[in-house]
Amino acid sequence: MKTSDFSYDLPPELIAQTPAERRDASRLMTLNRATGEIAHHHFYDLPRFLCPGDCLILNDSRVIPARLIGQRQPGGGVSEILLLTERGGGVWECLVRPGRKLRPGTVVTFGGGELSAEILEHLNNGNRLVKFTWDGIFLEVLERLGEMPLPPYIREKLRDRDRYQTVYAKINGSAAAPTAGLHFTKELLSEIGARGVGIGSVTLHVGLGTFRPVREENPLEHEMHKEYCVVPPETAELVNRTRANGGRCVCVGTTSCRTLETWADESGILKPGAGWTGIYIYPGYRFKVTDALVTNFHLPESTLLMLVSAFAGRERILNAYREAVKERYRFFSFGDAMLLF
Repeated sequence: MKTSDFSYDLPPELIAQTPAERRDASRLMTLNRATGEIAHHHFYDLPRFLCPGDCLILNDSRVIPARLIGQRQPGGGVSEILLLTERGGGVWECLVRPGRKLRPGTVVTFGGGELSAEILEHLNNGNRLVKFTWDGIFLEVLERLGEMPLPPYIREKLRDRDRYQTVYAKINGSAAAPTAGLHFTKELLSEIGARGVGIGSVTLHVGLGTFRPVREENPLEHEMHKEYCVVPPETAELVNRTRANGGRCVCVGTTSCRTLETWADESGILKPGAGWTGIYIYPGYRFKVTDALVTNFHLPESTLLMLVSAFAGRERILNAYREAVKERYRFFSFGDAMLLF
């Protein structure tokens, strides 16, 4: 297995720069894992593919406006700090620009001094430890001063920051959206629940490592990033009851899938838990609790493309991606969706 085995040709104009006008009006490709059959629908058709007794598992992590633009002090130039992981006591691990100017001891202020940041330490991975100082509630300050940290392939400015947030997001902590969930509306979720489908949630705070390409030719040499995740007891109970009764566990997004697969044992029993996961799923992996997967179209040579290839088969996935290019689907975060079942 080589990293280049997970490559495909994508015309740049198919990378979605803005969300669809209506969340559930995105297109939905379905791929039958057993037969390889592909069909084309819209996301609002999803309920017809779910059966009474199935369960749908959502990632309820909320994206924080983690991108801050400020001024180096005293009288310095423009600097950018991107929050990644909270370390406690006002200290965060961050990405910074320009890196050569932001050495330990440098102070950056935002909003005319409403928020300030001191660079504490340069970490081995190139990130910085940054100590923030503010008055009031930190997340409220971020809401006023921060911007949504859009992926590097999106160059259009986001007009409505709620469109980079799922309608069910509630637990602050992500630096990027769990994008498969962006297609859902509250009305669509109500329709799914009315069909007798159980709906549960997990939390995985998405880090920017999700966009990090696999640079090693042997993908097994890639060091997987770690993200914090939680499986509540009620979700574990829902998944275990569903599967014991013959229903399917349908994960919304690779983040939900990775969370469940982290906390499931080898017999397919999901246990409640909380902690860091660095699970790396690639072809050959045996899925323990994921029976179907709602997902977007992923970057070439990425760990997420490897995950869906593990779930549905590399050749079938790459064939589906070629079909998506041919049919002019929209790709990546604001793009269209797939249902793998």
